[in-house]
Amino acid sequence: MPNNLDNELARYLFHRGENFSAYEFLGAHRQEDGSVVFRVWAPAAREVCLVSDSTGWDYGAPFEKISPEGIWALQMEGDRAFDGMRYKYRIASDAGVHYKADPYAFYSETLEKNASLLYTTKHYSFTDGAWMNERRSRCGGERFYPYPMNIYEVHLASFMTRDGRSNDSRDAYLNYGEIAVKLAEYVKKMGYTHIELLPITEYPYDGSWGYQVCSYYAPTSRFGNPDDFRYFVDYMHNAGIGVILDWVPAHFPKDDHGLYEFDGHPLYEYSDPLRMEQESWGTRYFDVGRNEVRCFLVSSALYWLREFHIDGLRIDAVAAMLYLDYDRKPGQWRPNMFGGRENLESIEFFKRLNNAVHDEFPDVMTIAEESTAFPKVTGPVNEDGLGFSLKWNMGWANDMFRYIACDPCGRNHQHSALTFPMMYAYSEHYVLPVSHDEVVHGKGSLIGKMFGSYEQKFAGLRLFLLFQMTFPGKKLLFMGSEFGQFREWDYRNQLEWFLLDYPAHKSMQEYTQSLNAFYKANKELYEDDFTWHGFSWIDADAADRNLVAYTRRDLSGRELHVLLNFSGSSTDGYWMKVPAGYASFEIVFASAPTGENVFYPFDKDGQKYIHINIPPLSGVILRGRNEYGG
Repeated sequence: MPNNLDNELARYLFHRGENFSAYEFLGAHRQEDGSVVFRVWAPAAREVCLVSDSTGWDYGAPFEKISPEGIWALQMEGDRAFDGMRYKYRIASDAGVHYKADPYAFYSETLEKNASLLYTTKHYSFTDGAWMNERRSRCGGERFYPYPMNIYEVHLASFMTRDGRSNDSRDAYLNYGEIAVKLAEYVKKMGYTHIELLPITEYPYDGSWGYQVCSYYAPTSRFGNPDDFRYFVDYMHNAGIGVILDWVPAHFPKDDHGLYEFDGHPLYEYSDPLRMEQESWGTRYFDVGRNEVRCFLVSSALYWLREFHIDGLRIDAVAAMLYLDYDRKPGQWRPNMFGGRENLESIEFFKRLNNAVHDEFPDVMTIAEESTAFPKVTGPVNEDGLGFSLKWNMGWANDMFRYIACDPCGRNHQHSALTFPMMYAYSEHYVLPVSHDEVVHGKGSLIGKMFGSYEQKFAGLRLFLLFQMTFPGKKLLFMGSEFGQFREWDYRNQLEWFLLDYPAHKSMQEYTQSLNAFYKANKELYEDDFTWHGFSWIDADAADRNLVAYTRRDLSGRELHVLLNFSGSSTDGYWMKVPAGYASFEIVFASAPTGENVFYPFDKDGQKYIHINIPPLSGVILRGRNEYGG
């Protein structure tokens, strides 16, 4: 059997922090002669053995150390290394003996079991060539994204289960193929452009929702194998739906089989006690300044794009990585070399990550969940930005959740929630998120946040979604919010689909569907989300009436005019400024019936106005018409 243990170039680049295909070298790989080579990085180990279904689970087959920097390797004959074989690494060091899963495994056991599964041959061939060609032609390296983006955020385990059972019962999970059919049909019908999946990188604990990852290269086996997940993505693409993955490079859990003190000592995590721990989450921070760790993470990001045709990565907990004092008290953190609180290694990591992604995939989006005012998150790297494509506007979300919970009688004191976001709207390229984090842990569902009676809550939700859909920025809504689920999201149970048997919820779903369709059909609402050309205020100062009005424009200058009434009473004959040059204005979308749909402008003090009355907690979109109907 030939010796295939080493690859000097791959090893050299790995230790330099420049091997962004590290998963092709580390991990388990079948050779031309049918044998399998296992490689693992464990510099503090004094001995490494493979324990498996073929070698026994006590001591196993010993590895050979092939580099002074700590890479170990073993070549096993093919008849003993079969796909589906369970295996771990037995790592002995001065800290004792630990049994570790393969950090580069492509497939893994899950839940109560945590061995890696040998998976060396993929059999799936993608059929999404038309989608990929369209993706390239649309985005082709442009940071400016003049296309609709309306994202449906999904937790696969609780979107829908088998026979509606709790997923505490392991046979309640649908498989990737079953979920693909049901989810694509629903998302297509509802008019969303993308889905965003809460992490599907393998995680042991359901209650982490996927955010405590133990295997960064393995799609969770809760729903099938890696080829099954390829089918899922392919199915979505053939249905015209983009797929974004939530990806977690900030931290990892302290499960003994995972990355935690992998070779008996801090390896993937910081060794500095003032940087190592995220106590609130019970996790460890990745040491992104270490070359080999940077290779591990950037290679993981590229792996999902290369192997699964993923359209975007939403990067979790960016703020936690950017600040040394994040969630720490005085004395629990150490300033950087310049005396500041910024984590300089993380800043460099994000620049390298985004450069690596966009150099190879200029048509893929990277989206930052970043909750502070850190500058230039979506700025180009060559202009000292971090290089992300988009950033969640969590300030907008927090302001709006506070506002919609307020009694309309007091909303005049909270009016800045509607207007202040425009003060910084173009400082970054924003997504307006209503995410899973905001409908759980006592925060209330989206409709549950609304002030008022049962009927007022539905009216308020319709108005809120109209505001989100017409305000500058791309859109994201967490599953269940579209039909007004009152119960907070529960990862153990599927959405309350039975609510659609009730008229109010069915009507809410149909309203969201029509709003999504209107958004996609009108370029004014998406073509220019990132410059002042695409937006102007008509009335930002009607705090006493809980009212705002503004104009949205596409790149050709076509306009839609939006009037939103957040008060508990009608607008009572509001005089709304309108541009000159139009013979009439027509309501083209409304969140509630208005009675009158066409309005003719009046001259008043040298300005054109229309006299309009709309119901409480409702909004309208108007389009100007000339005498020829244009």
